[in-house]
Amino acid sequence: MAEFDFDAARRWARFDPQRTLTRRRDDELPFVETNPIGGQGLLLDTCVYIDQMQDRSPRELDDLIAQRQVNHSTVAIQELMHTVGVLNPSDARTADVIAEIRKQIRAMPAHRIFGPDTEILGRAALLSGILCRLQGYQKDGKLRALQDCVLFLQAQKLGLVVLTANVSDYDILLQLIPAGRALFYRRK
Repeated sequence: MAEFDFDAARRWARFDPQRTLTRRRDDELPFVETNPIGGQGLLLDTCVYIDQMQDRSPRELDDLIAQRQVNHSTVAIQELMHTVGVLNPSDARTADVIAEIRKQIRAMPAHRIFGPDTEILGRAALLSGILCRLQGYQKDGKLRALQDCVLFLQAQKLGLVVLTANVSDYDILLQLIPAGRALFYRRK
């Protein structure tokens, strides 16, 4: 396990604006276009898998995924498996949902699955703490912020773009870390 450089992480966090940030207008943000062309590889946020399973992904999103190199994070696997764990086994729909999640995870090529390293986990925890303080996140929002920060920093380190429908949280992350990349889409 690599040593974590606490002091370097604190120096890195000098971007802290110490004030609440507001979401920008859609026309100021990068959204999936109707005629996408090649570009950076993608790292899929968990919402992409969920939207595809629930048939809520727009055609532009599906076209983009077909044209770009798609990568997966252990963060998404963790969130999908959490869903499997919280589903009620006595609910008649559970077996079908679990089968669909299983299919999504099994479709991820092993060489395209990436896990965060010590540096990413430590800095993501720091970034998440800043985000929670600035934006006033509580309970569930704190865990979601941590997962989003891990995915965001993981994508940045790998030179990838996070593909997500989570405009509000990732816009704030882009404002804090402008060198990061995210591409947004609207659910159908």
